[in-house]
This record gives sequence, structure tokens and C-alpha cells, in this order.
Amino acid sequence: MQSKSQKFDEQTIKAILKRCWSRESSSLWTEQNSACGQCGVTALVIQDQFGGEILKTPMEERWHFYNQIDGERYDLTIEQFTVLPNYMDLPSNREEAFADTNQNQYGYLLSKFHQMLK
Repeated sequence: MQSKSQKFDEQTIKAILKRCWSRESSSLWTEQNSACGQCGVTALVIQDQFGGEILKTPMEERWHFYNQIDGERYDLTIEQFTVLPNYMDLPSNREEAFADTNQNQYGYLLSKFHQMLK
């Protein structure tokens, strides 16, 4: 896995992601809930850029994916929920997270995120 290429600043990354998320990165996206359906694709893109692990927790009969970087949990799509997850921090991987998205959504978010990160 790629090592971290720059410092992870959660607030900056959240702001960038909010500008990147769209229907192109998740079919569940809405203007009212831009983080909806973005967990798998976001966890993949964040791991690409900053390294770390992908974790998962069961949520509403689906898996919810998020990241662990330098031992810290970062759930960058938590705002999609009205009831907060009861984190189990189960180990996951890219294959499982990718099952929550598709190549077009992943490619779009990865490209858009890199453009805005510069």
C-alpha cells in the first residue's frame, strides 16, 4: 500500500471531500446528504492518498467503511447518519470496500480529490 504522501488534516480533507462528492461518486448522493453512500469509495481514496487501514462496522444492514491512519479512526462520511455508528473497527480491505462502489465512481472521486488537494 502506498505510504502517506502528505500530512493528514481531517478538517481540510472533509472540506475537500464535500466539494468532490456528487452523484458521480455515489448514486445515493443528494444535496441534503452529500455523504450518503460515499463510505466505500471515500475509504479507498483516502487510503490511496494517506495509507493506513480500512475498517468496517455493520450499519443499517450494510457495512460502513472508514479509515484508520496512524492508529486514529477517521470516519469522513459519518454525517450521512442520523444515528451514529456503534464502531466495531473490524479489519477490512480494498476488495470489500470496492464492493460498495464501482470503477467509474472510484475513478471520478480519485481524480476530483487529487485535483482539489493540489
